[in-house]
Amino acid sequence: MALVAGTPAETGTPAETGTPAETGTPAKTGTPAKAGITVKDRHYIAGEWVEPTGSGSIDVVDPTTEEVIARIPEGTATDVNRAVTAAQRAFESWSTVPVEERARYLQALADGLAARADEIAALVAHEVGMPLAQSRMIQAGLPTIDFGSMPGLLRAYEFEEEIGNSLVVREPAGVVGAITPWNYPLHQIAGKVAPALAAGCTVVLKPSEVAPLTAYLLAEITEQVGLPAGVFNLVTGTGPVVGEAIAAHPGVDMVSFTGSTAAGRRVSEVAARTIKRVSLELGGKSANIILDDADLQTAVVHGVGKCFVNSGQTCIALTRMLVPRPRLAEAERIAAAAAEAYTVGDPFDEHTTLGPVVSQAQLERVRGYIETGIAEGAKLVAGGLDPLPFQHGYFVHPTVFSEVTPDMAIAQEEIFGPVLAIMPYDDEDEVVRIANDSVYGLSGGVWSADPERAGRLARRLRTGQVDINGAAFNPIAPFGGYKRSGNGRELGRYGLEEFLETKAIQR
Repeated sequence: MALVAGTPAETGTPAETGTPAETGTPAKTGTPAKAGITVKDRHYIAGEWVEPTGSGSIDVVDPTTEEVIARIPEGTATDVNRAVTAAQRAFESWSTVPVEERARYLQALADGLAARADEIAALVAHEVGMPLAQSRMIQAGLPTIDFGSMPGLLRAYEFEEEIGNSLVVREPAGVVGAITPWNYPLHQIAGKVAPALAAGCTVVLKPSEVAPLTAYLLAEITEQVGLPAGVFNLVTGTGPVVGEAIAAHPGVDMVSFTGSTAAGRRVSEVAARTIKRVSLELGGKSANIILDDADLQTAVVHGVGKCFVNSGQTCIALTRMLVPRPRLAEAERIAAAAAEAYTVGDPFDEHTTLGPVVSQAQLERVRGYIETGIAEGAKLVAGGLDPLPFQHGYFVHPTVFSEVTPDMAIAQEEIFGPVLAIMPYDDEDEVVRIANDSVYGLSGGVWSADPERAGRLARRLRTGQVDINGAAFNPIAPFGGYKRSGNGRELGRYGLEEFLETKAIQR
């Protein structure tokens, strides 16, 4: 496995890669604290950058250097209440804005994001650790698509239909509380905010405190394009304080949450007190089925990539690779070679293909699962626990286990790191049973020389998405899961409909 070793200074200095302070911060939204640190000392509420009611702050840490790169306000329930009040007031007018006008705003937001794509990519590379080239394509590209796809969908959507003597109308759900994760920070925000605004809803956003900087960038763009005051509001802080206040607030009509299954359960419990609608996109442990007629080399290499993208910190990562038992040894050799070909290092080094995981806690979690896999008797074929030659950073070897059985923790629990479990099977019925033997059901893959055969098997999987023969991610297809992977759908027309209520008017 290739490594980009050395100290942070040797693998890209701030002058070469750009610190957050250099990416541009309006004085009213943040002021430099010292070289390399940006302070965001305001929330964005009712179209203004306002002082937080509390005095606490939260550090944002670069996972490559382990240095603090920014500070944000530690919001309070009072801050949330102020934002919800602003969103309620704005809803009265925004919900009646004509479709064409909302579409123009959404296109302006998409254009604003596109204009700042390089800045977005660099921010996420600093916050999350995704290699810069991948961050440009994914972390900056997807949010632009999320907003850019909405104007056309909005113009084509039928908000009214006649059913007998009833006029059935689709109306905005109201004030939406959006609570988002750190792994794809702006994409996950855009996947909620864009359709909510398109539907005529107003939004109170709590981004992840681990990777909040692109949320500020979006707030700046909403201000620049003249989005009416209170339509979009930003309050930063922790889940137990700001997240719970959003979920509990009687003025919030709907909560859209992406994160862990445990946190999603808590959001549901809190939101249930006011019987508000809840949309959840949670964890995954997705199976990648390679049938006996598939091109094994192509399927395994592609599958390793689908497991390791963003250092494995992806809810739809294909973390279980199911291969025919007679071809297990061959699959192991291919997967090991693919894993060892990754270049681990600084995301701003052009040679890096795998960055760090996001935090010390995440590093310990991933290493703990590697230890568990070894203790459970899984066969380690690549990676493992050997130290990496870095003085700083939360780096872990891309790791492949084989001979993994369904009862093992590494086959059942979401690791959220670059760890692949290869599992053998004997026939199609068994492979379907193994694939469906999970509390999750978010994504999956099937590989076969016969697309019809692959399609038949895909229909048997209890999961929200299935990729056949490495098909590309579709950013306007419905996205969401079965079972403990959540409920509701995001993206495209289905994402728009999540934020609409249905009314029947009898005539």
